[in-house]
This record gives sequence, C-alpha cells and structure tokens, in this order.
Amino acid sequence: MIDDAKLLETVIAEFEALTHIPRPSGHEKAVSDYLKKRFAEIGCTVQQDEALNIIADMPASAGCEAAPRTVLQGHMDMVCVAEPGVSYNPLTDPIKMLRTEEFLTADGTSLGGDDGIGVAEILAVMQYTEEHGALRAIITVDEEQGMSGARRLDAAHLADARFLINCDSEDYHIMTVGSAGSVNLDFSRVLSRRESELPAYRIAVEGMLGGHSGERIGDGRGNAIRTLALALQALEGHGGIEIVSFTGGTARNAIPPTAEAIIRSSIGEREIVNVLVEEEKRFHALYGAADPAMKFAFSAVEHTGRVIGREEQHDLIALLTLLRTGVHDMSRLHVDKVETSANIGLLHMDENTVSIQFFPRSSVNERLDEIIVMVRTMAERTNFNLTVGSKSPAWRERENSVLAKIMGEVYAAQNSGAAMKIESIHAGLETSWHAAKNPDLDMVSIGVTTTGIHTPAERVEIAAIVPEAKLMMDTLRRIAHEKG
Repeated sequence: MIDDAKLLETVIAEFEALTHIPRPSGHEKAVSDYLKKRFAEIGCTVQQDEALNIIADMPASAGCEAAPRTVLQGHMDMVCVAEPGVSYNPLTDPIKMLRTEEFLTADGTSLGGDDGIGVAEILAVMQYTEEHGALRAIITVDEEQGMSGARRLDAAHLADARFLINCDSEDYHIMTVGSAGSVNLDFSRVLSRRESELPAYRIAVEGMLGGHSGERIGDGRGNAIRTLALALQALEGHGGIEIVSFTGGTARNAIPPTAEAIIRSSIGEREIVNVLVEEEKRFHALYGAADPAMKFAFSAVEHTGRVIGREEQHDLIALLTLLRTGVHDMSRLHVDKVETSANIGLLHMDENTVSIQFFPRSSVNERLDEIIVMVRTMAERTNFNLTVGSKSPAWRERENSVLAKIMGEVYAAQNSGAAMKIESIHAGLETSWHAAKNPDLDMVSIGVTTTGIHTPAERVEIAAIVPEAKLMMDTLRRIAHEKG
C-alpha cells in the first residue's frame, strides 16, 4: 500500500504537469494528447474521440473481475484569468504553480484546480488502488463553456458501467448526488423609433448584490432588470413615459445587480421621484433582508435619442413583469434546497432590436418543460420571438444509491465517525449528461477542497489531497467486492 507522503507527491506531480499545458476551453488538443499518452503509461487502453475526450480503460485487479465497472470522470479544460497588470496569454503561457505548506496557488493567474486536481487524483488512484473492479477514466473537454465534451461523448462508454465518480466538486467534506438542468430561452423583437420632445431622464437600479443564478438564487435577492421594469410600469400609471433605452445584466447565469433606462416623460420630476420612492419601499419590503443596499438613481439628461414605439414599449414592460424570477419551487427531498428557479440575466437594446436572456433551472426535467410552455405563451401574447436553446438535463438524486452509501461509510471510517454532507446543487454538472445517456448509472460527485475557482485567488487545500484520494481508493476497494 502506498504511504501518504508518496501519494501526496504523486497527485501534486500529476497536477503540476497539467499546469504546464495551456488548456482554456476550446483549445484542449495539447492536453488531450498528453493525457492519452499519460494514461497509456500507467497501463490503460486509451481512446481519444472526435471531440478530444479521453476514455482510458484499466482491467480489474486479480480476483476482482466479477466486480461492476466504475467510471472516474473529470474535465481537462480550465478557466484562464489573470490579475490586472499580469502578462498572460492563456493559449501559450503555462500556469506558474506555487506551493506553500497549506495551499497550491498560481502566480498571478487562475490555477486550474478546477478540474486539474480532479484529473490528477484520478491518475494517482488508478495507479495505486490495489483492489478494484474494471475502471474507466473519462476526461472531457469544454466543461467550462458548454459541456460539449459530455454532450458528444458516445453513450456506449457509459452503458457497461454501474458506478460513476465525478471528481469536479470543490469540498472534500461534501458529496453531491444531484444537480439542476437548465435551458436557454432568448426573446427578441424588432423595434421602431420615433422622435419625441419630452424631457429626458435616467433611472437606474443600483446597490444590489447580484451573484450566480444557481448558487445565490435561494438567498432571496432581487433582480435589477425586473425591478426597473416594475418601476417603469408604475410610472406608466402616472401619466405615461417613453423609453429611449433599457439595459441591464452581464450574463444569463448571473443575477443582474444593476439596470438602467433612459426615458422621456411629461410627468414632473417631483412626481417621478415620489413613484420611485414608493417602488423602493416595495422592493425593500420584499427583498430588503437579502438585498439591503438597493436604491434608485434619478437624474435629468440631455442629447438622448429617439423613443421606441408605444406598442413595443407596452409589450416589453409586460414581458419583463410577467417573467417570474427567483425561486419557483423548493426541493421535496432536502430542506432549504431550491428545486426550480429562473433568472432574467441580460437585457440588451440597440436602435433596432431588443433582446432578453431568460435562464430557468430545475432538478426536475418536467419542470423545465412546463416553463418552456409558459414562456411560449408569454412570447405570443407580447409579440416577441422566442428561441428555445438546447436543454441541459437534470441529474435527479437516486434515493437508494449504493455508491453514496459506500462512500459515506468510507468517509465516516476516515473521519472518526463523522457524516459526510450530502447535497443536490442548483447548478449544472456533467453528470446530468451522463444520467441522460444511462439513467441506471449510480453516480456521486466529490472533489478536493478548492476555493476562489475561476479567479487569480484560486487555491487547492493540500491537507485535503490525500484524504480525497484515499476516499476514492477505499470506495473502489469496497466496490471490488460488489457483484457486477
């Protein structure tokens, strides 16, 4: 049996080798070629598919041939960002890994621990687990941008497996057993413009927290785009407004913290301010505990452009107020966990068009289908075009998971009887695509404790590296005595 010190150095060495290879999403050829060679070196039969995914098979150890096959899965791409002022070309420059007693970090850039440390763990585990059934490593491309590697993976690589351990989570103490599906819903409409001589004003929503629309949606935060739409609707009831522009948000999967509109109106400035004060009070009554710093900013402006048509304005405000944001349903399996949510992430308007990105998530695929039906009706009633993008399936929790039970018992044995935290997350994982291709797969997602992912502050906790590897190795030893 390998000792802890050697196991640690093996994992770190495998990881550091990956940091030397530039591997942003969409540019994985070099790292895929390296992994093809590396898995062959440790005794695997390796395939590299058309997407550049790596599929590496290792036969069962002697006497364990009857055990079911287990897939160990991670992704090879990383999010490449640098601190301001740091010279860094993600297509050509390696990551400069730094090591302290406590952490692995990078010099001025993201580290790529997501999911390089997971891939390194898989390589070490496949080398040093002494008892195991048939093993298959699947290392995918493009997890960070579109999960195209998982989507394009041939289902045959999953069909003969019973268990799958995804190594792309970020806390050694947490086992993930389910994740949300999602669908991109895009509204668009051509705009007409006309001249107006009415006074012009800027109204903006400021001070909101925003955040990731999966991780933070359950916090009860407001949505700046919808908040501003409600304020504009209220102003329409006080004498009318004309919209010049309306913009907000940064991405479909981010809760927008700000939004801004330029309007023209015959309503007096004092009355506009009074309406905004009342809308601000209403917002704080609904969201103030979670979003306490929200406020409206108001000022007169000059040199604005033409206003959009009256019917188009009415339909735009109607759609934005009809689209329900935030939590739709809570989980029936886990207290305080979100099952279904939706987010208006981005509103863009130029001279000729307006577009809206709406992003629902759910751990129940049928809920997403229901939302699609609902928004089709909304689009028809408000004269918007709707584009329904590809749907990422949900990975629904298996109530009687054998794998989760085994791994939970192994973790408890390693941690003086303490229970591993088990959760379903309101975000997407590649396991969703695996579940769609083989619904019978018994899956969990685990990972070395990592913080600050996708930022230059990213760091991997060294103390979690060996426990994580041993959690996988001991789980595989237990599986080796299961009947296939």
